[in-house]
Amino acid sequence: MIRAAIVGLGAWGKTLVDSVHGKTDDLHFTTACTRTPANVEAYCGERGIHLATSYDAVLADKTLDAVVLATPNSLHEMQITQAAAAGKHVYVEKPFTLTLASARTAVDAITRARVTLAVGLNRRFHPNMIELARRARDGTLGTIGTINAELTAATGFHRPGTSWRVNATEEPAGAMVSIGVHLVDAMMHIAGRVREVVCVAANRGGPHGDDTTHLMLQFDSGVTGLIYCSVAAARNHRIAVYGTKGFAEVLKPQMDTFRFIPVVEGHASHLARIPEPEVIEVPGFNYVGQSLKTFAHCIRDGLPYPISTTDILHGVAVLEAAIRSAATKKPVQVTD
Repeated sequence: MIRAAIVGLGAWGKTLVDSVHGKTDDLHFTTACTRTPANVEAYCGERGIHLATSYDAVLADKTLDAVVLATPNSLHEMQITQAAAAGKHVYVEKPFTLTLASARTAVDAITRARVTLAVGLNRRFHPNMIELARRARDGTLGTIGTINAELTAATGFHRPGTSWRVNATEEPAGAMVSIGVHLVDAMMHIAGRVREVVCVAANRGGPHGDDTTHLMLQFDSGVTGLIYCSVAAARNHRIAVYGTKGFAEVLKPQMDTFRFIPVVEGHASHLARIPEPEVIEVPGFNYVGQSLKTFAHCIRDGLPYPISTTDILHGVAVLEAAIRSAATKKPVQVTD
């Protein structure tokens, strides 16, 4: 069993803990560290989690194998490098960092320390997302033309003004940082490297500044992508891949449904009978917990995490380009 500390115990930190607590023997949270310990004393007591006095105390604890960081984005580089120096394996919530320079510094520290690195792009681990990527990459869909995706939530209405998540320096470009990066990662997994982005961020009704983002992507492969994400809209998720041999999509907020429709062969007419879609239902899959269990397996078996450092760095480069595009209102080339 991997013994881990959760660092940052707000709403998402608790989601991470609860995704594995009492559900697996692979990873167990034994320790927590938070800026507001009084707010989580009861929560930690119920789960038998020790509240550490500081991050330094966590890193000095020889009984801990790993740290899981659910902290403000601007702290990730420093906390990753400190954890690596202390010999701790690191799982860090997305985004990995906000700039490519800081991402490289953090990855270099991990490489020197020879510890396992994971990033919380957990939606990759849902079976329906795995199926979508497989069919897109093995030729089932033919030549991919475009990928369209949307991910929305109403969390922007419920964040207090004191939350770090409403700070534009922590979460720039509207909903890009909080949820848009999931869609970028999914598209990269299917279509490869991104060449250029155009990003538009705006306030569309939430109380804390820009809450809605549109992102257009051009991939080196020739595939195009279109992303819509918002933290001020009804909750939804959809990613659709259009190819010359078929169309596939993953639907619903928890990605429960996969649909595939092949291209009609023969006479191309609007009167041609469209085949019944192939549908796969995987309701209630715990993809957050699966990402943590995979982290634990990689530590145990000495294997790299499925999301490579190459993908991590390129994802940050895309994010940085999107942030710059939103600020300048111009297309930006992705360079890493």
